[in-house]
Order: sequence, then C-alpha cells, then structure tokens
Amino acid sequence: MSFTNRLRQLAQPIWDAQLTHPFVVALGNGTLPEHKFRYYILQDARFLGELARVFSAGALRAPDAESALRLTKLAEETIVVEKSLHEGYGSKWNMSPKQMTSVPMAPSNYAYTRHMLAIAQSGSAAEITVVALPCAWIYCVVGRHLLRHGPPPKRHPYRDWLMLYASPEFAEVQRWMRKKVDQWAKTAGQEEKRRMEDSFVISSRYEWMFWEMAWNEEKWPV
Repeated sequence: MSFTNRLRQLAQPIWDAQLTHPFVVALGNGTLPEHKFRYYILQDARFLGELARVFSAGALRAPDAESALRLTKLAEETIVVEKSLHEGYGSKWNMSPKQMTSVPMAPSNYAYTRHMLAIAQSGSAAEITVVALPCAWIYCVVGRHLLRHGPPPKRHPYRDWLMLYASPEFAEVQRWMRKKVDQWAKTAGQEEKRRMEDSFVISSRYEWMFWEMAWNEEKWPV
C-alpha cells in the first residue's frame, strides 16, 4: 500500500462523513440556500489566500527544481483559477474582490489555516504538501461523487462549482501531490511520517468542519 493510500485509510471515516454532510448533499442537489453558499464562498476566499502561502512555503523547502516550480504554480493557480470562480459569484452579489477577502475569518476557518501555516513554518516539503493534500484530494472526491450520475443541468445554481471540482484538471492537482508525497515518504524517517499522518488526519477533520461551519454559518461567540 502506498503511503498516501495509508493516509486515506486512516482518515476514511472522516471522508465518508463528508459525503453525507447536509451542506454537501444540498450543494449537490441544488437545494442549498444561497445565503449558506454565499457564507461558504466568502470564507473559502479567505482560506485560499492562506493556502497559497502554504504552497509557496512548500516551494521554498522543495528538494528539487521541478517540485519547487510546481508548488509555485499551485500557489499561483490557487489565487488565479479558484479566485476567478469566487469573483464570478462575487459579481453576482455586487461584491468587489476586496470586499470578499475582507470578510472576517470564522473560528473554524481561522483554526484550519493556522494549523496549515504552523506546518508551513517548520515542516519539510513532504509535511507541507501533506497538510494541504486533504483540501485538494477531498474536493476531487466530493466533486466526482456529486457528479457520479453525470453533469448537473445548466439551471443548477451551483453548476460552476461542481464542474470545477469534478474536472480532470483539478484531479491532476491531487494526483501530483500524492505522487510527490509517496516519493518523499520513502526517504522520510519514522518520526516525520508520524507527523505527516497526524497532520493529514487533522486537515481531514478540518475539511469536515469547514462544511459544518458553512452549514451553521458559524460566528465568533464573543
């Protein structure tokens, strides 16, 4: 079994729970209230800014030029490609990009991004890639799961979101990340691999919490 398959095995119950989460189910069938989707998109816009920093940190720690270039490109794509999706929704809501990225982070979003940034500060390229891997891999799994019966109709309110995350281009991101993690894990020590397992499972938990946060439109209690 590859190291990344081992990681997924460890987190499988968490991943399974995401596919039945009410936010994900409603997103897929188009019944999700727009105010919940708007909350999610605005929080995700804040999340992606931090994720780009994580990829940039990975590029600095990469042991080879090819990996450094690809992680730099992932940082750019995180800002450009997914941001364009968000800004499309933002224009619909009469919000500028600046307004979208100035929305305060919700508690779970703040905690998740601080978890990733802590690894980015002190971890190896393998650890940094692993902490971000659930985000790319889970969205690919969710996108394909929701489109398992075919593309959504054009009238589906969240068609653009579904088509992006079920796309072959997005799937390629997690494939590359898994390939590099499997490669680097072969020379990692037992302690580093244990840290990678821990951070992968924690990131998977935060991915579930992100759906929960959006479903409940989480706010700071005080």
